[in-house]
Amino acid sequence: MEWVVLAYMLLTFLIIFLCYTKVMNPHAMIWGRIRILVTTLLMWGVYRMIPCRLIMIIRIVVQMAFLSWWYPDTYEINRILPNFDPFFASLEQQVFGCQPALLFSQYFTHPVFSELMDLGYASYYPLIAVVCFFYAFCRYKQLQECVFILMASFITYYVIFIILPVTGPMFYYKAVGVEQIAKGVFPSVGDYFYSHQDYLTTPGWKDGFFYQMVVAAHDAGERPTAAFPSSHVGITTILMWLAWQARSKKLFLFLLPFYVLMCFATVYIQAHYAIDAIAGLITGTAFYWFFRCFKIT
Repeated sequence: MEWVVLAYMLLTFLIIFLCYTKVMNPHAMIWGRIRILVTTLLMWGVYRMIPCRLIMIIRIVVQMAFLSWWYPDTYEINRILPNFDPFFASLEQQVFGCQPALLFSQYFTHPVFSELMDLGYASYYPLIAVVCFFYAFCRYKQLQECVFILMASFITYYVIFIILPVTGPMFYYKAVGVEQIAKGVFPSVGDYFYSHQDYLTTPGWKDGFFYQMVVAAHDAGERPTAAFPSSHVGITTILMWLAWQARSKKLFLFLLPFYVLMCFATVYIQAHYAIDAIAGLITGTAFYWFFRCFKIT
């Protein structure tokens, strides 16, 4: 698990070094990596002295917690590259004949439906925790394999997000105007996202509890990055495969409704194009089977 993170750390450090004058906050990015490196080495040292299940779980929790730092960090790097939203919005139009992310929430406005969508989206990190703790307490011999698959998949998504800057509808529609999008016009935005992070108001029932949770999460750490493919759909797809691998019918059935909601919710709240969600399903399955080939003991 940590070796995957350290490899990503080295790769992105080299990118920062080579693009030092173009990156907005190079010093903060470098110091952030140093802190993560030191923390990782300390956790390794503690586990070597006290090799027990509790310390292993703490190691996992620490690296999972760092994902909330690595995610916005992708924006700090990919905003120096050309934006690909016009291409993906045009592809969306060609495939579906419309913009599902624009129309979905307009056709389904009932508060109950809105709350279900927001519930699905807000369940992302809790579902990851549920699966990891299930493996920790019920399938401990497979815990490292489970976490390795998840972390390797997360890191692979982050690499894709860096080299393929796509912001998604909530940012791109805001940048060019919803009127333009409704007309099927998808202009280039140049380096707009290098200095702008404005996004559309999240659609749905604004008085809803889960709606407020989603808005709070967006306000806290959302950046114009990480749209294609949808890692929300991809990671939850992997969680479904991990539940299947654990041969736990109860876990699988518990995850299933949240998974279905997640697949639709990413488009409903305008975080992703529909093709992002489809790509998330495909890549999530591919990553699960690929990283499962590595024998983790």
